[in-house]
Amino acid sequence: MPGTGTTDQRTVHCLVLLIALSLSGCSVFAPKIEPVDEPAVVSVPVPAEPARPIAPPVKPPEPPHLPPVAIVLTSSQPAFLDVANALTEHLDDFKIYNLGEKSQPPVSVLRVVNDSNSGTVVAIGLRAAKSSVAMAEKPVIFSQVFNHQDHGLLTANSRGVAPLAPLEAQLAAWTKVDPAISRIGIIVGEGHDDLITEASLAARKHNVELRVRISHSDQETLFMFRRMAQDIDGFWLFPDNRVLSARSLQKILETAKRGQVAVAVPYESMLAMGATISLATQADDIAATIARLIRQIHAKGLESVRPISPLSAIRVATRGDAKVVNR
Repeated sequence: MPGTGTTDQRTVHCLVLLIALSLSGCSVFAPKIEPVDEPAVVSVPVPAEPARPIAPPVKPPEPPHLPPVAIVLTSSQPAFLDVANALTEHLDDFKIYNLGEKSQPPVSVLRVVNDSNSGTVVAIGLRAAKSSVAMAEKPVIFSQVFNHQDHGLLTANSRGVAPLAPLEAQLAAWTKVDPAISRIGIIVGEGHDDLITEASLAARKHNVELRVRISHSDQETLFMFRRMAQDIDGFWLFPDNRVLSARSLQKILETAKRGQVAVAVPYESMLAMGATISLATQADDIAATIARLIRQIHAKGLESVRPISPLSAIRVATRGDAKVVNR
C-alpha cells in the first residue's frame, strides 16, 4: 500500500513537532515578559518645626495704689457703720471721722480732712454729705441720702450713690414673692421725677398698675393713703422723711393691715412694725460701688463719674426670712 508509508511519516512528523513545542514552554503562544525594576523610594527628611516657647500666664495688672480716703459718718447708726466697715475692706489707707461724736463740730472735722493727705472724701448719711459737700476741698462721694436734690449735694466737686436698690429688681422680687400683686400705690414728696419714671417702667415690665401721688406733709401722706388703700393691693413705701413721720408711718401700717394691703419697705427693721416685705440695699454692694467710683475718679477724674451711680443688689426679706438677690 504505497500511500500508507507517506501517511505514517506525516503523522510522525506532527508528533515530533508537538513534542518540541511543549518542551519549549509554549513560547510561541505567550510572549516572554521581561522583569521591570521597581522604582526606588527615596525618603526626604522633613525639618522639624522649632518648639514654640510657652508664654507664661499673664497676671492681671495690680490696681493702682489709691491715696488715703476720708470716711465721714453722720453718726454711729448701724446703717452707716455697716457701709463704712464694708468699705474699709476695699481700701488700704483710710481714716474714719464720726460727726455724731460731739467732741468736734463738723467744721473742725472737715478742716482736719482738708489738711490731711486724703484724695477722696466719702460721706455717709445726710449730715455728713451736707458738711462734706459744703466744706471739703477734695472730691466727695455721698451715699445713704434720699433727698439729695433738696440740699444741692450734686456739684462740680461731688457725686452720689443711689439710696435704693434698683426699682426693677425690687418689683421683680416683690411680684415673685406675691404674684397676686396687681395695683401698687406710691406717695412721695416733690422732686422725684426720676424715681417715678423708673418705677413706672418697672411696673409696665411686670404688668402692674401704678398709682402715684405727690405729698407735701406727713398728714397729707396719711390722708392720701387712707383714700388710696381702697383701690390698691400693694403700697411701695420710700424713705422720704419730708412727707413721713413716725406717727404717720404707724397709722399707714395699721390701715394697710386692716385693708389687707401689702406694704414693701426699704429697711428690714420695719418688718417688726407690720410691713409685709423689705426690699433693702446691701452694705457690701454700696461699699463696692463707692470703691469703684474712688478708683474711677483717681484714674479718669471726677468728671468721668455719673451724678448718681446705681446699685446692683437687694436684700429681700419677709417675716422670719431674708436673702440677698443680685440684680
